[in-house]
Amino acid sequence: MSDQIKHECGIAMIRLRKPLQYYIDKYGSPSYVSNRLYVLMQKQINRGQDGAGVANIKINTKPGTRYISRYRSIESQAVNFIFDKIQKKYKKARKLGGDEALFDAEWLKENIAFTGEVWLGHLRYGTHGENSIETCHPFLKQNNWRSRNLVMAGNFNMTNVEELFGKLVDLGQHPKEKTDTVTVMEKIGHFLDEENQRIFDKYKLQYTNEQITAVIEDELDVARILRRSCRDFDGGYAMAGLIGNGSSFVVRDPSGIRPAYYYADDEFVVVASEKPAIKSAFDIDFKEIKEIQPGHALVINKDASFGEYEIMPAREKKSCSFERIYFSRGTDPDIYRERKNLGKALIPQILKAIDFDLKNTVFSYIPNTAETAFLGMIEGIEDYLSAKRREVLLEGKPHLEDLEELLNFRPRVEKLVSKDVKLRTFITNDSDRDAMVANVYDTTYEVVRSGIDTLVVIDDSIVRGTTLEKSILTTLDKLNPKRIVIVSSAPQIRFPDCYGIDMSKMKEFIAFRATIQLIKDRGMHSLLDQVYSKAKEGDVLKHNYVKGLYEPFTDQEIADKIAEIITSEDISAEVKVIYQTVDNLHKACPDHLGDWYFTGNFPTPGGMRVVNKAFVNFMEGKAIRAY
Repeated sequence: MSDQIKHECGIAMIRLRKPLQYYIDKYGSPSYVSNRLYVLMQKQINRGQDGAGVANIKINTKPGTRYISRYRSIESQAVNFIFDKIQKKYKKARKLGGDEALFDAEWLKENIAFTGEVWLGHLRYGTHGENSIETCHPFLKQNNWRSRNLVMAGNFNMTNVEELFGKLVDLGQHPKEKTDTVTVMEKIGHFLDEENQRIFDKYKLQYTNEQITAVIEDELDVARILRRSCRDFDGGYAMAGLIGNGSSFVVRDPSGIRPAYYYADDEFVVVASEKPAIKSAFDIDFKEIKEIQPGHALVINKDASFGEYEIMPAREKKSCSFERIYFSRGTDPDIYRERKNLGKALIPQILKAIDFDLKNTVFSYIPNTAETAFLGMIEGIEDYLSAKRREVLLEGKPHLEDLEELLNFRPRVEKLVSKDVKLRTFITNDSDRDAMVANVYDTTYEVVRSGIDTLVVIDDSIVRGTTLEKSILTTLDKLNPKRIVIVSSAPQIRFPDCYGIDMSKMKEFIAFRATIQLIKDRGMHSLLDQVYSKAKEGDVLKHNYVKGLYEPFTDQEIADKIAEIITSEDISAEVKVIYQTVDNLHKACPDHLGDWYFTGNFPTPGGMRVVNKAFVNFMEGKAIRAY
């Protein structure tokens, strides 16, 4: 993606199902499990580079022993920083007790932090607000009762934080912050406390307080806690939690917006946001990795038994298609295939845009995530050529090309765009900064025939169009092509996202800006007023009134206006822009139909409210988030 956006965070969890000594003896290292978590997190580093955190809980420790450990960091290499500190704990163990102590699980648990059976890791992309240690997950809610402690980390955004905050106040709480992370943790923490109290009241006449503590830890109904906690949540979420007694959970939103996968055997239960991370860390087949179902929670009890339980009734599955287009690693075989299919699906539009003149067309891509869609695009061109040859040779259809040339022709493929990762656009003066941005990308010279060739360059998506306008088109135009065709493997981004991606202000979307310009060009100013009035006064929980802005225009009309906007006076070549269709997106990614940023079909009422509010903010000149 040429336009940088920040997006979903990543979670990683490991629960040991056998005593710690078993792993030390079998794998010959006290740090084997922490190393597995390190791999899980490094393989998801694409999901968050603003910060990271790790928490660990020891089960069945003696009173007076610290049993919860946590490190968080906002260093530039946060994951490495954290695990370097954890490794120092093992060095400390050797220094204090020698090799014998280092391989003694009981001694480690009594004396060394991060030697527990339950691990939780988090990678953070800050979609808004400050980036500080305090904003890094996991968050911790502490209590002197072990079973009332709660550690939480998640990949989520809530659209109804104000409402949730109000419910906490109604319960008599005094939350310290009005953020979705704190609000969610306090709400789950409240019902965790109530579950503790319920079990205490049940047995208070039968046991001493000390005895009841053990009973509570064994009888906690985590699924019940989550059912009571999550019923008011509106948003996209995959939330992981550890309870001080050793129980843990990962709960997923009813629409399956945010991803969560797990693997379980007799040694481990492992959870991550992406399947390739689990495969890499534990060297297993992809078919052994399961998806946590929408509206369900994977619950792991203190005794290491586990199950998947319905928490909220599942809605129509609308898992985020941007995961497939851009966010998740392409090493997942399903994602790799889907991205190639996205490239193939664009062939009819591309051929039309180049007037079917493959001989004078050079194909390329914008690195790095568009590479797989590019491979699919080239396969699609090869398929088209094979079909043409079949028509000529087998069906005897007439053709203009020389037969020998037709048989030997291959699409022209070049790497035209390279990103200079060392270049920083730190200059604050606007004109100087624009000049610097133009040099962020470099190009390969003397492979394009001046004034003859058309360049077809694919990107995985076009959000703001800023980098295209300021850098990529300028770079490509230096090659003096006849025409530049920019291709997006994703449809036009028309609406804000409120479930995890940093796309909240409508005026930043190039498709929205183009539509507003079309409205003004055609003297349709009253349409803006009509939509504004409905978005402000209508039933905003049921209707996305902003859709009405796009209805008078075809996709191509908007794409043509986008091409006009991003083409500065200094560009000599003709510029065209092609977008994926929503229908082809769904065909390429049939199991991931979340498309609200393209279609405006938000899966929750809170999403509808956000899109209407975002447009009201635009009309009122407010450069603020709508949630």
